[in-house]
Amino acid sequence: MEFLLFLHVVGVVLFLGNIIITAFWKVRADQTGNLELIHSAAKNVMLADFVFTIPGLLLIITSGVWMAVRAGYLISGFNWLTLSFVLFVLTGILWAGVLIPLQRKMIRLSAQTAENEFNTEEYRRASLLWMIFGTIATLLPVLILYLMIGKGFS
Repeated sequence: MEFLLFLHVVGVVLFLGNIIITAFWKVRADQTGNLELIHSAAKNVMLADFVFTIPGLLLIITSGVWMAVRAGYLISGFNWLTLSFVLFVLTGILWAGVLIPLQRKMIRLSAQTAENEFNTEEYRRASLLWMIFGTIATLLPVLILYLMIGKGFS
């Protein structure tokens, strides 16, 4: 069980660490106004999601379900575990349905050269939406982390 817990914590570190630090990278790049840096950051945010977020997610899910089954936690009824699952699914919906399309749009927009007229307003709008939904998609896993540690209600 200790090894499963270790894998679970590694997954949480990869998952939460990446979603927090990539937002930092992107905001800092946007603040420079340097189109090349903005484009590089936008591409690397997407890359980091595939290199760190997805493996972290897989570790969290597999080790978490395995530990819950071994510990005898029930998946039926309303408890910290089922609430965590619901919040995790909401996070996934936000990520797949909103954040990934916005990231692709920001990559496409930031790739435009001076010849194609970089659409600053459209990029800013996409970036603002990314920050709003990204903040929600970050706070939900933080709440899940709190529920996981506290196991406050059964």
